[in-house]
Amino acid sequence: MALLREWGLTLGRWTGRTAAVLERDSGEPEVTRVRAAAEAGDWAGVRAVLEARPESGDRAELLMGVADTAGVEGWIGGAVDAEPDSALPKLVAGLRQVCWGWEARSGLRAQHVSREQFQVFHERLRTAETWLYEVAEREPSWSSPWYGLLMTGRGLEIGQVTVRRRFEAAVRRDPYHLGVHQQQLQQLCEKWGGSHEAMHAFARESAFGAPAGTALGQLVALAHLEHWLALDSGADSTYIRRPDVVAELHRAADHSYRHPEFAPRTGRLQIANSFAMAFSLAGERDAARECFEATGGRVTEFPWQYLDNDPVAAYRRQRSAAGR
Repeated sequence: MALLREWGLTLGRWTGRTAAVLERDSGEPEVTRVRAAAEAGDWAGVRAVLEARPESGDRAELLMGVADTAGVEGWIGGAVDAEPDSALPKLVAGLRQVCWGWEARSGLRAQHVSREQFQVFHERLRTAETWLYEVAEREPSWSSPWYGLLMTGRGLEIGQVTVRRRFEAAVRRDPYHLGVHQQQLQQLCEKWGGSHEAMHAFARESAFGAPAGTALGQLVALAHLEHWLALDSGADSTYIRRPDVVAELHRAADHSYRHPEFAPRTGRLQIANSFAMAFSLAGERDAARECFEATGGRVTEFPWQYLDNDPVAAYRRQRSAAGR
């Protein structure tokens, strides 16, 4: 249970039959609290939770909890009008347009998305860019608007060079912002016009160039999962079980969550789930079991939806394969 103590996660003795449940809010009580306020249209409650957390990667999960809540677009404009000199409601408005835009597009491949869906998608992302650039000008030290602009940039297909500039703007303000790095990793995926080589190079440089104990080790696992996802059946399993891939997964684990100084304020549960999936697919049963134990049966949608539209079902299958 040493790993659980390091991660700040607890559970009873794992039997392989622990109930698995989808954790909507990544195990963060404050995300649950801010989402409830957002669902109620309670801007004062939302603002209180957000302002209690410093503007950095630590606040990103809270912001996205609000932005991912249906209906926020219906009342956030009133908060913007009521506080014309405040950047925070504009930031929330912009991020909600980002999520609302991606909802319109859906998670399907481009060939399965209609012209009408793309039109709504692009309109909402352009609206988001207007809000987010205004926030960036008002609060030049904030990383959050640049985090959002990475998502809009990918959807609007502004190109690798321009998106890279946005990434660099974000990390100048917050060098180890996990969400920012995750977005840049997506930008470099083959499916978004990048390449496996560029994606892996970025993941390695970011993860191993950061101090030991940061959350950025997750990038290595995510890059291998993205590469696995891009391959045909059979080739995918051969790839992720290659000795060099397995060795790199362990190196990333040692540099991040296994390190004594691993203490990210947010993101622990998703990191545990990501490594659980990567190690289970790689056939590394002991390492996978360690990560499954750390999740305590709490399943994050990402990255399990890569395996199944039902993330909990995918989690259960892989956990069962890892054995006791």
